This record gives sequence, C-alpha cells and structure tokens, in this order.
Amino acid sequence: MKTKFLTSIVFALAAVTLSAAEARWWKGNLHTHSLWSDGDDYPEMIADWYRANGYHFLGISDHNVLAEGERWIHREKNAGGQRAFDRYLKRFGGDWVEHRVVKNVPQVRLKTFAEYRQKMAIPGSFLLMQSEEITDQFQGRPVHLNATNLKNHIPPQGGAGVAATLQNNIDAVLAQRKATGQPMFPHINHPNFGWALQPADMIELRGERFFEVYNGHPAVNNYGDKDHLSTGQMWDVINAYRLGVHNLPLLLGLATDDAHNYHDLAVGKSNTGRGWVMVRAEALTPGSIISAMERGDFYATSGVAVDDIRLAKGRYSFRIQPEKGVTYTTRFIGTRESFETSPDLAKRNLLKPNEAGIGTILGQSQSLEPSYTFKGDELYIRAEIVSSKKKVNPYAAGEHERAWLQPVRPEKP
Repeated sequence: MKTKFLTSIVFALAAVTLSAAEARWWKGNLHTHSLWSDGDDYPEMIADWYRANGYHFLGISDHNVLAEGERWIHREKNAGGQRAFDRYLKRFGGDWVEHRVVKNVPQVRLKTFAEYRQKMAIPGSFLLMQSEEITDQFQGRPVHLNATNLKNHIPPQGGAGVAATLQNNIDAVLAQRKATGQPMFPHINHPNFGWALQPADMIELRGERFFEVYNGHPAVNNYGDKDHLSTGQMWDVINAYRLGVHNLPLLLGLATDDAHNYHDLAVGKSNTGRGWVMVRAEALTPGSIISAMERGDFYATSGVAVDDIRLAKGRYSFRIQPEKGVTYTTRFIGTRESFETSPDLAKRNLLKPNEAGIGTILGQSQSLEPSYTFKGDELYIRAEIVSSKKKVNPYAAGEHERAWLQPVRPEKP
C-alpha cells in the first residue's frame, strides 16, 4: 500500500484558508436532553446553564422528537419532578411558565423550540440549533445518531443490519438537507453504548463525517474494556480502512456531554460540561459552524484548550493554552500506508489494532507547542492531549482532562 508522498498537507476535507482575523473559536455542545424525552429539566433551564457557562452554541437533541406542538406534562411525575418545576418557576417567573390543574392533575407546558430559541438565543453570542437523537436499534442493539439543525422530524429508519440501519438514518438526514437547502448533518452517537457498534459497521458508511470519540454519559464505555476497543481505537481502525482501502473521507471526532441530569452532579450521573467541541468559524450561524466542522476546523475536548493549529510544509503543529501548575502530554497517533489489511470484517474488529500497524504512537511531546513532521508514508496523523489535571465531575472516577484534534493527512496525488 504505497503512495507517493507530497510535501503539501491538507485537512481531512479541504485546506483551511480562514485567517485569524476572519475566524474565531466558538464553544458548543451538540448532544443533550430535556423533558421532551428523558432529560430531567426544561429546555430554557438547560439553555440558560450553557449560556451562563461560556458556550456559544447548543443542540438539545431529544429522542425521536422535535420540540414542537402543544405538550403538557405532569408537573411532579416527570424526570425532574417538583424540584425542577420550582427552580424553573423561580428562574423565569409566572408570566413565562404555563401551568394548570386539570382533573386534579398539576400540569406544566413544555415550550417549543421556536419559543425557547426566541427567548434564549442571542445573535452573535448564543446559538440554538434544532436537533434530534434518532434512536433506532437492530435486534436489541442501540443504534443512535444525532441530527443537528434539522428542519423536520425524522423517525427511525430501521435496516437489515447495524450498518444498514446507520446508513438509512444518515441518508434520511442528507435527503432532508438536499430537499430543504438547510445546512444540517448527522453524527454517530456513543458507539460503545451497549457495545452496539463495531468498526466494521462504520468503515464503509457514505455521507457520514462525524462520530463521538468522547461522550460524557456514564454508560457509554468510552475507554472500552478487555473485550472491546476504546472509541479512540475504533476511530483509528475506521479511518485506516476508509483511507487505505475504500478511498472514503476521514471520519472526524466529536466530544459531547449527552447530559440528562441537571440537578445532581456526580460520577454515575449524566451531567453537563463533560465534553464539547471548539469550532473555528467566521460567524456564529448554523451555516458557518457546520461548514467549519465539515472541513475539519474544530477539535474535541473535555477541558484542554488549544489554538494556532497549523499545517504547513509537511509540519503539523499547535499551541496548548496552559493552566498554571498543569502539564500536558501530546501523542501523535497515526497509521502508515503499510498497515496490515484484512478483507475479513471480523478481523477489522481486532482488540489490538496496533499489532496490525493501526493507530500507533508515531510521536510524543511534553511541549506546550508540540509538532509532528510527516515522514512520507502516513495515511493520517491525529493528536491526543492528556492533561495532568483531573476532570471536575468526571465521566469516570480519576479521569483527566483531554483534547482530541482532528486527523490530518498527506494530500493525495
């Protein structure tokens, strides 16, 4: 598997041409839940938390539903209960909060996306995008995708297998994008939730550019176990085969918090603030954010901040924004063109992909300005930074803050 090395290097989709004067970094979360499905708080309260904590954009992505139409729920017998209602009423007041008693049943009306966007969004400062977690399954295996900036609800599409189920739902999102002209995209959620997805399920997907390399829900098994790959290892297997065998674009990695629990903060709860993306875009609009992400101009993080990401003259570099007393280790992880391929789908799910030359550490640095110089035979390189700082309210006990930069690769002839 040898290809001619070119000295010019490009990002996953296209060269990033925006200068620092034209673009800035925007912080966002694309996966979270409200009382419209299985979250335990009201959409306005959720948006209020993200807006107050330095986020610039948010997608509240409830399961198989958009926040539209009139919907009343029991004021006490819901995931948030009376406590959530009391806080909601105190924060927004009786002129905004609609509640009633019908046949001795206390009810509260959930605000629609149009209503809470009008109240909570701030042009140029805080953006809300209508989203949905398309919650599908195959033979009991959970197959979930998020759709960001949807115009219309998409029901689960089903399929004859896991890969087919993924593809059918991806196709439905892309069909709506084409039909409406509205920028939107699908992304694969928590691949290790229920150990549902294998790399082979995602390698040959068409039209999918994103998956969650990190998700803050305690049940999603980000780091794998003795019988399953971590999401980082899966990412490498997927991209090795997408590039080296199938000539498909790189899959890019997101971090999300997948919050459901907004009142009790603890390991074992699905809380806010565990993972997010930083997107370098010229404006805080759906079109600008999505365009930047599709060209790979973003990184995923659970706390580590970077800037000045550069790719020039065969050298990949960036700058870590340090915190006092904190150290950082950067690993440059990649796959060379000579990796051992297999036509057997089962062997693509090997527990030790590095033994096949997939996802090996090709460089390491403790510098605040780490860099990697391409040797000429890499399919791609990605950077993962691990901080010495432990995560506050972590996904799992003892977790350290991290960042995942998008894979980059030599330009093809």
